[in-house]
Amino acid sequence: MNSTRRAVLAGMVGAGLAPCAAGRAAAARPRPPASLLGREIRRLPTSRKVVALTFNAAWDESGVDVVLAELRRRRLAATFFPTGKFAEARPAAVRAMGAEHGLGNHSYSHPYFDDLSTTAREREVRRADRAIRAAARTEPLPFFRFPYSSTTAASVADVNRLGYAAIEFTTDTNGYLGPGRGMTVERVVERAIAALAPGAIIQMHVGSTSDGIVLDAQALPRIIDAIGAKGYGVVDLREFLVTEE
Repeated sequence: MNSTRRAVLAGMVGAGLAPCAAGRAAAARPRPPASLLGREIRRLPTSRKVVALTFNAAWDESGVDVVLAELRRRRLAATFFPTGKFAEARPAAVRAMGAEHGLGNHSYSHPYFDDLSTTAREREVRRADRAIRAAARTEPLPFFRFPYSSTTAASVADVNRLGYAAIEFTTDTNGYLGPGRGMTVERVVERAIAALAPGAIIQMHVGSTSDGIVLDAQALPRIIDAIGAKGYGVVDLREFLVTEE
């Protein structure tokens, strides 16, 4: 176990968030507090000058190693939201993410949830959970991110009933669009910094565009530098969980 993982686990134990060791009568599991339920979350409920870094993983893992290395170098935490299909196709990448960071749920097949019934939504969420668990060999977080950020009151209520908070974002850097659709590292950084506010959630992606470029991975060092220069810190989403009684 590396030092980053030990530090994260130590912090979770101190906060009462870490699962109990196998063999104990009852395992304490983290769950979303009431402040994260009943609505989609686009800013975290805090007045502190902190932001959360989040990464979606739905098609390829081209940027995973670069992103993980930079976070490790900075000793910062992020939350990754893989789809179930991604976890099945690239289990090593999901295992690497989960070894050092929290894993959310981004559905199994990345459909528009608006078009699904309650039963179909549950099937997508649970199937993704099984795939992520199998790949990561660790407990995923009770955080769900809607594909395409397409939410309705009914779909949020459905994922809440399954025990998940609907964690969306304050801004998407749009790095996933790539140079072919007008994005540059500079524009990625600008979009991230323009959204800075207490509790802001920045969404990025670890996949490449058709040209093989992962702008979010390239921009990450500059984003982190700019966050610090503006007097902000990076917060771990796991800090916003509470422990089941």
